[in-house]
Amino acid sequence: MSQLSGTSTTAASGKASRAPMTPPRAKWRDLFPLKRAFGSDAREIMMHLARSYGPFVRTRLPLHIYFVSGPALIDEILVKQAAHFRKDRVTRMLGRAIGEGLVVSDGEPWRRQRRLMQPAFHQGELRSYGGVMTELAREAAASWRSGETRNVHEDMMALTLNIVAKLLFGANLAADARDIGTTISALMEDFSGDLGLRSLTPLAKVPTVRGLRIRRRVRDLDRIIYKMIADRRAAADPGHDLLGLLLRARDEDGSQMTDHQLRDEALTLFVAGHETTALVLTYALYLLAAHPDQQDIVVGELRQVLAGRDAELADIDRLKLTEAVLLESMRLYPPVWSIGREALVDVDIGGYRMPKGSTFFMSQWVMHRDPALFEAPEQFRPERWAGDAQRRLPRFAYFPFGGGPRICIGNRFAMMEATLILAVLAQRFSFALTPDSKLDLFPSATLRPRSPVRLQITERV
Repeated sequence: MSQLSGTSTTAASGKASRAPMTPPRAKWRDLFPLKRAFGSDAREIMMHLARSYGPFVRTRLPLHIYFVSGPALIDEILVKQAAHFRKDRVTRMLGRAIGEGLVVSDGEPWRRQRRLMQPAFHQGELRSYGGVMTELAREAAASWRSGETRNVHEDMMALTLNIVAKLLFGANLAADARDIGTTISALMEDFSGDLGLRSLTPLAKVPTVRGLRIRRRVRDLDRIIYKMIADRRAAADPGHDLLGLLLRARDEDGSQMTDHQLRDEALTLFVAGHETTALVLTYALYLLAAHPDQQDIVVGELRQVLAGRDAELADIDRLKLTEAVLLESMRLYPPVWSIGREALVDVDIGGYRMPKGSTFFMSQWVMHRDPALFEAPEQFRPERWAGDAQRRLPRFAYFPFGGGPRICIGNRFAMMEATLILAVLAQRFSFALTPDSKLDLFPSATLRPRSPVRLQITERV
């Protein structure tokens, strides 16, 4: 049983001696839908494998692919032995779309870029971002009309696009930002369709119509972003938005980012700071509409703390119930629903020795719905986050922003943005389900709605 408990063993030094061991293999009947699931919805097959075989299971494919769902095992891969792993091949393929930014890069290039970008997410900078987030949320809400039914996913995508565009590129680039947003949305849809088991095999190198379309969209993005970078470099003042901060950033040896690195990081920030926060808000609004009692609790807190004004950064620490709704939304519907790693050397994990090149998939969707970790895991219960509940959980029982050295650099940015926006919207409107309200999810690079998420809104008085 010790091999299945998630107990850590020796690091990948190869010095320990043990009998050859392999994790349990899934039966063919359980893996039959695997190829189809990887191309459409892998969540349920990953959940089934975890519940049927435990926290460590190997496929019967002619590849070293493992599904990991034990907190201690995930800790081994993402923290304790992080140096022995790189991003998995599926994630590296994302570089075809958004370049070698923080999400995709590894090793020393990643460490250098992380150092250069970290100042943009310090508390002082975050303070300056809060006003923009609240202002644009207020402007968006002003265009809504009581009694109408809205596709809140579309609304949240538009709002977070406007926010990241203004913070990243400045106030005078709205048209370019919209072009970038439209192209990125289409690009991510194309990329999602090109994901799957195919990306883990030599077939990944075979050109496809979708792959050619991806390259064409990337060229369109390059044309816009490289022009922005050239214009900023030519200006006397590079600006004080995020792009300006990146242009001024210096590494320890005084070096700066190249145009190519700036392009990759700007595009990464645009994608990560736009879609994931929009998804958190979409799911939070849907869940509040489905649970009017919880919506009333949140509104009560907002009225007590804010007394009718809009939230500011200083208010966030007092909006505990609002934060709990967001935490619970990310538990049930994590925008980043799975993480992959590939071993750079032979590794020992959970008492097993796996060869170099082995790929490990760890799913937030699976962990966040584990009944051993969360009571009534399928139910929306924001109250489960009261007090220090998050700190009492085992590490990697809950990890919507990843973990270890690769934890999302913008996690505080995202939580601040989601909290401020939810406070603006929930104070002004109530949200209710309609007969056609539904969540039809499509797990691609992120966990996205496959169809519109329609809610009826009513202005609060």
